[in-house]
Amino acid sequence: MADTAGAMKRFFEVATPTGSPEGFGVALDGRAVRTPAGRPLAVPSEALALAMVAEWAAQGDKVDFATMPMNGLANAAIDRVSTEHAAFAANLASYAESDCLAYRAADPAELAARQSDVWDPILEWARLRYDIAIHTTAGIVHRPQPTATIDRLAAAVAAFDAFRLTGLSPLVTVSGSLVIALAVAEGALDAESGFRAGQLDELWQAEQWGEDDLAIRTRTAHQADFRAGARFLSLL
Repeated sequence: MADTAGAMKRFFEVATPTGSPEGFGVALDGRAVRTPAGRPLAVPSEALALAMVAEWAAQGDKVDFATMPMNGLANAAIDRVSTEHAAFAANLASYAESDCLAYRAADPAELAARQSDVWDPILEWARLRYDIAIHTTAGIVHRPQPTATIDRLAAAVAAFDAFRLTGLSPLVTVSGSLVIALAVAEGALDAESGFRAGQLDELWQAEQWGEDDLAIRTRTAHQADFRAGARFLSLL
């Protein structure tokens, strides 16, 4: 029985990895773990399974699922993304239409310069990697991107399997940038640099004016989600 939302009394002694033709998984006291929807918990790599085992083993008297991001993402990949692959991919790909890297500050000049310094190399990577052009603009008025750009980025996302799409999701939603997410997923950008690139405007504002505890807690939570997505991808 759950004690608090997302937590319950520990009900097992030992967590161990498992392997089968379907993939790798987790056993608790010898019994295979299943997803919340009752599907077999089978992941594509032993490295990911071992990380999931470690999360189970690290639980104390209570099992707090909020502290088990690799298990949570694996469950989402199996129960949700695998059954809605096309729709899920299309939703992530839609971020290309308003990628945050395309929208620059008109002023102050210092912020605009920092955006150029940090974001332009990421856009150049995308240009070379996908043979695309991403138009930038000053301000927040929507500027359409070339159809070829949208199509090629959508094709790249659609080619991801359910597990990679699941790991990609928090990178996209936290940063507001499909380009940043793809750069992290493909190893062109490390997770910390990717997170800071996506939070550039907020971090700049915090440097100028400071920030309250709520803003700090929110950014810390977003950073944890971003790191989890990047780690999940690295373990596949």
